[in-house]
Amino acid sequence: MATADDGTRGIRDEDNSGSFLGEVKDAVSARAALLMIGVLALTALFIASYAGAFHSPKPKDVALAVVAPQQLSGQLVERLDKLPGSPLDPRAASSEADAARQLKERDIDGALIVDPRGSTDRLLVAGGSGASLAQAVEQVVTQAEKAQKRTVQVQDIAPADRDDTRGLSSFYLVVGWCVGGYLCAAILAISFGARPTNLRRAVIRLGALAVYSVLTGLAGAVVIGPILGALPGSLYGLWGLGALIVFAVGATTFAFQAIAGIIGIGLTILVVVIAGNPSAGGAYPYPLLPDFWRAIGPALPPGAGTWVSRSIAYFHGNAVTGPLLVLSAWAVAGTVLTLVFAALAKGRTAINRSEVRQ
Repeated sequence: MATADDGTRGIRDEDNSGSFLGEVKDAVSARAALLMIGVLALTALFIASYAGAFHSPKPKDVALAVVAPQQLSGQLVERLDKLPGSPLDPRAASSEADAARQLKERDIDGALIVDPRGSTDRLLVAGGSGASLAQAVEQVVTQAEKAQKRTVQVQDIAPADRDDTRGLSSFYLVVGWCVGGYLCAAILAISFGARPTNLRRAVIRLGALAVYSVLTGLAGAVVIGPILGALPGSLYGLWGLGALIVFAVGATTFAFQAIAGIIGIGLTILVVVIAGNPSAGGAYPYPLLPDFWRAIGPALPPGAGTWVSRSIAYFHGNAVTGPLLVLSAWAVAGTVLTLVFAALAKGRTAINRSEVRQ
């Protein structure tokens, strides 16, 4: 039998459920609030990373070969090495041919060819490594030569394609592949819950990712090359690179999701987008980045991928072994961790079912 107090309590509960605070609790759950805080943190880190990497690019220890008569070479190298702020890392080269070879093999970023019989020297650069880097080398060397009352003529021996604005097409291509990798993995995982519930499902997802990676790698290579003409180089080389990048990023996303659930998507964004993209050497190659971004860039998928794509396009595939090993390591580690945590999840599920039956 209902009492007056019961009726009063019911009215009070109804009023509370219709209050603004009650509506807020219904609209934004505690879990959603935590995820919003996580997104806020990622946003702040995104701004800090990009602004920190790009706000004030300065050349630091740019590798420069110096070709000069023996009696002048040592003195010139020493003088260039002592420039304020250490913008150059000069070293002597035996000949112009040797310096050009090093530049095309991506061992150096520029080469100064000194003419002892005149007052005009030549500076060899490689625009395919990034227009901003070539311009920075030119500016530093020109100023150093001007102090000695000499002039410089610039010769680009590995130029970017005329349709590859500032040499950025390779970077945009890699960014697109990375985005495709983590979006595909996120969709596959979220469609059946963020954590793989068994080893078989994890294997199927990795297999689907592999097929997707091959197709996406081909799509990117065809669009950037034959369709747009934005990047030269081997179509098959870019295709293979794209497949490896997509799979490496996707497998890493699977691994993070297996470890941390839906938060794993945020971890992927942190590693690939927030840390990886500004440190990739795209807009500003490594010698122009601050120390932190220069240090982490080569070890992350966007940086390794950008380096290899530029090598394929403009440097005949030189100097790609290290970056390809980096991408392979991400792919293998992501695959292994995904399978291990899927197996552990299956084991925990079996134990829980056994306990329920008992």
